[in-house]
Amino acid sequence: MPGEQFSFKEMCARFDVTPRTLRYYEYIELLQPRREGRARFYGAREVARMTLILRGRRFGFSLEDIRQWLQIYDRKGSREQYQVWLQMAERQLAVLDEQIGDLQAARADLEQLRQTTADELARMT
Repeated sequence: MPGEQFSFKEMCARFDVTPRTLRYYEYIELLQPRREGRARFYGAREVARMTLILRGRRFGFSLEDIRQWLQIYDRKGSREQYQVWLQMAERQLAVLDEQIGDLQAARADLEQLRQTTADELARMT
C-alpha cells in the first residue's frame, strides 16, 4: 500500500462521500491532493486526513475544529495544542452526553405512547 494513489472517484467510493463533499473539503483546504492536469490523486496522507475528517464529523465536531485537529496531526502538535484539543473533546463529549439523554427521553416517551396505543387497541377488540 505504500505509494498507493487513489483517483477522485476511488476516494469518493472508498469513503462513501459525494463528489461535492470531496471537492468542498479540498476547497476549504482540509485535503490537498496531487494534481495532474484536471485529475486529482490522493495518497496515504490524504487518506489518513479523510479518515480523521469523517471521524471528527461523526463525533459532531465543526469543520474548523477538525482543521485544528488536522494541524495537530500534521505537526505532531505542541503541548498547548494538545491541551486545546482535549478541551474541545471534553466540550463535545458533554454535547454528546446531552444528545444521548435527549434521545433516551424521546425513546421513553415514544415507548409509552406505543404502549398506550397498544392498550387502547386491545380494549377495542
